[in-house]
Amino acid sequence: MKGTLKNKEYDVEITGLTTQGYGVGRADGVAVFVPGAAVGDTARIKIVSEKKQYCYGKLLEVLHPSPDRIPADCPYFARCGGCSLRHIRYEAELELKQRQVTDALQRIGGLSVPVRPILPSPLQERYRHKAQLPCARKPDGSVGFGFYAPRSHRVVFFEDCLLQPENFSSIMHDVADFLTRYRIPPYDETTREGLVRHLYLRRSKKTGDVMVCLVLNGTRLPKEAELCSMLTARHPEIVSVLINVNTRRGNVILGSRCRVLYGQNSLTDSLLGVDFQISPLAFFQVNPAGAERLYEAAAQAAQPDGKHILDLYCGTGSIGLTMAGRAKQLTGVEVIPEAVDNAAENARRAGIQNARFLCADAGQAARQLSEEGLRPDVVIVDPPRAGCSAAALSAIRDMSPERVVMVSCNPATMARDIQSLAAYGFVPQYVQPVDMFPRTTHVEAACLLTRTEAPDGQPDTMR
Repeated sequence: MKGTLKNKEYDVEITGLTTQGYGVGRADGVAVFVPGAAVGDTARIKIVSEKKQYCYGKLLEVLHPSPDRIPADCPYFARCGGCSLRHIRYEAELELKQRQVTDALQRIGGLSVPVRPILPSPLQERYRHKAQLPCARKPDGSVGFGFYAPRSHRVVFFEDCLLQPENFSSIMHDVADFLTRYRIPPYDETTREGLVRHLYLRRSKKTGDVMVCLVLNGTRLPKEAELCSMLTARHPEIVSVLINVNTRRGNVILGSRCRVLYGQNSLTDSLLGVDFQISPLAFFQVNPAGAERLYEAAAQAAQPDGKHILDLYCGTGSIGLTMAGRAKQLTGVEVIPEAVDNAAENARRAGIQNARFLCADAGQAARQLSEEGLRPDVVIVDPPRAGCSAAALSAIRDMSPERVVMVSCNPATMARDIQSLAAYGFVPQYVQPVDMFPRTTHVEAACLLTRTEAPDGQPDTMR
């Protein structure tokens, strides 16, 4: 096929959508992926890239639009990698995410598990309370921030992002103007020269407070005091300005060291009535309203009343602490020391006395609990996109809890890990998808697995 389709134009019917949000059609019998297409479109496309078994097409014209297609309401949609589904109805987006979870379970995990109807996000716009914006030089020589274009590290500059609070954009522009005025150079990934890598913003849904963090290829920023004075005068909601040091080569955004220039070293936010202290390096859900729906689904699966809960990959303790009031005991495990400190402080501030947090990996935690003669009744696991480590899955097997509740942001690795736990004797009962990232293809899900079966041989969903 190599070299036979590139630069040719075709009229194709879009019959599917990839997990990246690309429409799927066929040209001369070959699969073609088309950004900006919607299922049900008939579109004229041009082949722009050809691989061994598939190719990529550019959308030239929608000949017959899908009934799900709507006008994109963002001028950067076609160029920015932040959103991929602004051109379809939200109801169609939810159906897509429901199928994404079901397909991953069947195709990757080989599993036939009931998938409950997806829970929509309470907000579809302005829901993100965290932004990490790469810094780059604009064509006119000024400094700016934006998002990476799809499948590249080319920065797309924007005036406003409809997924973020409005004040994020005004703060971003003020920081960019400051860097331009004082000729502070952006970091260049190719040459490894320059200073400012990213602007990292966080906002508390509860208080409206904002944290501003500049990620540097170095330890100091010129005119630090002037930056703090300018930002806090123009944006009184800013309660924290920090420097994060990241001099490493590669694409990891944050380094391991932070320095406070102004105010606090953390923010306080709330989920399901529990306050959380969030440091710059700690994980916290970017869509708090959606997270509450996800955590309610996790609690329904865990049935924590009177149980010993082990919360693996606990971050700042957010999932476990929202259940601690009903549990007998909560043990949280996390490898990031700052997050463990945050979790312990969150428990103290909330008056939760039946919780403790260990700085360890899953295997170390399993050994420590075994040495203490403790066995959790429920294990909650919320791994990163790469999924659970083999050590974590083995530790869950060795601890043999009654229930496992897996919270995942990646249906593919979730299906793989559920398959591994099923081989260890944990029966998957159901999966509950939750939309945490409207207008993108990302979807969260909570899965309940139980250790035993009911006497009649049917899965015991009521234990």
